[in-house]
Amino acid sequence: MTATVTHRLPMVICEVTVVRAERLSPSYVRVELAAPELADFGVDGPLLDQRIKLVFPGASGRVPSFAGADESWYATWLDLPVPERAHMRTYSVRDVVGAGADTRVVVDLVLHLAEGATGPGSSWAVDAAPGDRLVLVGPRRGIAFGGIEFDPGTARSLLLAADETAVPAASRILADLPRTARGTAFLEVPHAADVLACPAPPGMDVVWLPRCDGDEHGTPLVEAVRRHFGLGRVAGLVVESVVDPDLWETPTYSSSGEELDGAVTVGHDLAGLYAWIAGESRLVTTLRRCLVGELDVDRRQVAFMGYWRRGVAMRS
Repeated sequence: MTATVTHRLPMVICEVTVVRAERLSPSYVRVELAAPELADFGVDGPLLDQRIKLVFPGASGRVPSFAGADESWYATWLDLPVPERAHMRTYSVRDVVGAGADTRVVVDLVLHLAEGATGPGSSWAVDAAPGDRLVLVGPRRGIAFGGIEFDPGTARSLLLAADETAVPAASRILADLPRTARGTAFLEVPHAADVLACPAPPGMDVVWLPRCDGDEHGTPLVEAVRRHFGLGRVAGLVVESVVDPDLWETPTYSSSGEELDGAVTVGHDLAGLYAWIAGESRLVTTLRRCLVGELDVDRRQVAFMGYWRRGVAMRS
């Protein structure tokens, strides 16, 4: 069953086949996805943290067809019966290799082993193998698609902070930065064996933070960022009740609806900083309070993105 759509859509929606699946580490599986339609996939510039959507097979073992889809493709997908709709999740592109009809999109998927790998993406990734099929929704080259939040402008110093779900995006950003970039990237992962090759400009310090036994998810990352700015330790992550479940705040968008107009004002000599923070929502909220609340970093200098929320099913 084909999932190819017509050229009318500003994005590529197609059924893709796994041509390679590799267990990189205890927590990561890398897949290469291929389809002739991916010849049109791409962005006019660096990939950075470009997001795509993947639709995994449902209970039937099949993926839904998007043949003939138009601009209402998402609403049409939502209207499908649950067994046919399957599960749609958002991922960052780790790489694009090949060209033309041989273009392949590379995606690193996280195995949430601490949660039992029960999510649709994690469950699928455990047994991913060549020949498996998915549906991919991504940018069509030459058409503005969105999905890239990393935008440092003329910042003189960078801060990247990511948990394991955001490490693929952070790794792509580091690979795409200019050689003159300066700053620090803090990357928290579940295990020491999850520390992967991560090329970066010479002026970027990449600090891996494997969790130790007993570490709460996010605690090593929060403590490392606070030490970086000379702040003391805190008791832990913020409580669930103060977490915005849709936490997504960039220099141009706020999930809270707050206006971001006005001049940039910042204290603590951090006027040249740009921060990109992504991961579990409690972790991101805690770091937001650190930067914006304690260090007075202007919100126009940061991108805070809650990729997931512990114990809550992700939305597509």
